[in-house]
Amino acid sequence: MAPVPVIVIRPEPGNAATVAAARDMGLDPRAFPLFDMAAAPWEAPDPAPYRALLAGSANVFRLGGDGLSRLTGLPVHAVGAVTAEAARGAGFAVAAIGEGGLQPMASALAPGRYLRLAGEKRVPLALADGVEVDDVVVYAAAGMPMPPALAAALAEPAVVLLHSGEAALHFAAESARLGAPRGRISLACLAPRIAELAGPGWQHVEIAQTRTDQAVLALAAQMCKKVSPRGH
Repeated sequence: MAPVPVIVIRPEPGNAATVAAARDMGLDPRAFPLFDMAAAPWEAPDPAPYRALLAGSANVFRLGGDGLSRLTGLPVHAVGAVTAEAARGAGFAVAAIGEGGLQPMASALAPGRYLRLAGEKRVPLALADGVEVDDVVVYAAAGMPMPPALAAALAEPAVVLLHSGEAALHFAAESARLGAPRGRISLACLAPRIAELAGPGWQHVEIAQTRTDQAVLALAAQMCKKVSPRGH
């Protein structure tokens, strides 16, 4: 029996990294980036009022451009190890590295004012008393149409990796537009909110134990073993 394909739709450069890791695990990854990441025009604010900078994606540092240089005196609270590595590469000191998304990190912030550099579409943060966060958009992700090759691949059972809520919404919308058979498609999701945004009707929807690429791939490997060729 042919292996169940693992569909990777996240944007580059993360797509290539995930595909390489999946291949090393013996999976059958297929690269179909459905987002085009681009820098957004922005001006760096005066860093003086801020205690630290919040970063929920490595794209902040990959696409932030020259404006970042004005803010390198602010310590970074990074959502994960990849984001922390990108911050250091851009000349920032990393004060904290979180797990489980930006919200747990935001909930633990000491009182004060913080600057969040983010994408155009971002998760609202619930903040404790005495904590203020100013958002500045430095990049945007444009969803692209599902290519015919991906639509054809989804006619057979497959496991799709979803790394963000935006990816879940866009993939669900494109699947509906092209009439992809949800009952044949399984979703390996990075977090519960992503699974919720993907909506109902998929063959299997499961959530990684931790918010890491490795955990999503481990989940996908397990899911490939129980995918039904007949759907549900």
